[in-house]
Amino acid sequence: MAVSLIVAVSRNGVIGRDGGLPWRLPADLRHFKATTMGHHLIIGRATWDELGAPLPGRTMVVVTRNRAFHADGALVAHSLDEALSLARDDDQPFIGGGAEIYRQALAGGWVDRLYVTRVHAEVEGDTFFPEVDWEGWLLADRIDQPADERNPHACSFERWDRR
Repeated sequence: MAVSLIVAVSRNGVIGRDGGLPWRLPADLRHFKATTMGHHLIIGRATWDELGAPLPGRTMVVVTRNRAFHADGALVAHSLDEALSLARDDDQPFIGGGAEIYRQALAGGWVDRLYVTRVHAEVEGDTFFPEVDWEGWLLADRIDQPADERNPHACSFERWDRR
């Protein structure tokens, strides 16, 4: 199993605002869907609440400390370790946020690959991606997406592999 993390982050580190995404980038949503389709997607309870329903074609795993929590259409885990155990038959489960789940996954050394959408803008927000020691990672792929009539910000889709 190779654990992957997927995130879209602005130049100033923002990943969220008021419980949602701080931008509307259809190109990034397509990339997210294509990359995670057919895999387990591990998210925190607040991210689950933001989505409102399971994403089609993925096995959703919601991490929460609340032992009474139930999520229709998703598996529930009470730690990141338990969530990854639920995904043990998946060759590439994805960590999909939010900030605390990202922090735990990176700090715990769980992540083997990063899929980072670099949003080429500074945006206002209240949720930030944790610091990454980039010396431990190798850029394996990058595709640039210019801004257009549907995507107000240019972005780059990067894949980083652990050294």
